[in-house]
Amino acid sequence: MKKYQLIHVLCAVLVMTTTGCLSTRTDSPEIHTYHLSLDGLQSEERPVETDGPVLLVSPPQAEPGFETQRMVYVKRPYELEYFAVNQWADSPVRMLPPLMVQVLNQSGTWRTVISLPSAVSGDYRLDTYGVLLQQEFLQQPSRVRVTARLQLVDLKESTILGARAFEAVENAPSENAYGGVLAANRAVTSMLDQIVSWLRQCVQHSTGCDRS
Repeated sequence: MKKYQLIHVLCAVLVMTTTGCLSTRTDSPEIHTYHLSLDGLQSEERPVETDGPVLLVSPPQAEPGFETQRMVYVKRPYELEYFAVNQWADSPVRMLPPLMVQVLNQSGTWRTVISLPSAVSGDYRLDTYGVLLQQEFLQQPSRVRVTARLQLVDLKESTILGARAFEAVENAPSENAYGGVLAANRAVTSMLDQIVSWLRQCVQHSTGCDRS
């Protein structure tokens, strides 16, 4: 009888030990999630042009490999890698439009700026392609690069008024994902500041709006 009781006890201990091991193995690491935001925008907020044109902003398109909310980094040219426990709240290409609309509405160039899709008729449409945001560990300090190609379409004339490629690069304050986040916010802010100036030239039909 004692022999059978001992067997039952050993079995129970074995089950508890196995369960504990399984529980430990299934523990997942903490995931850190970050937002893109404006960081010290250089453009001054101007009075709204009540008689100004209406700008429609199309949903941007990302470069291949950058459609994800995973954070991209590069340790050697042309090879994309992703942080394991750090991610964006959404893909950068989806977080960009609200920031773009906010900055353009504050620029004073437009009567209003509206994200598409919308039933509102506009005078111009802004299309954005090739959005890329990556942290580059190719040198020290590491740096974050953001790029995009934009074109401004005159909807009344059905013509492309201007097209240009934009890029901003910022050094990361630390050699980790969070340092990349801080640099990314500065880089995005810098690029949007460039876009504001370019669009103002386009509306004024300046030569600075020429395709490049």
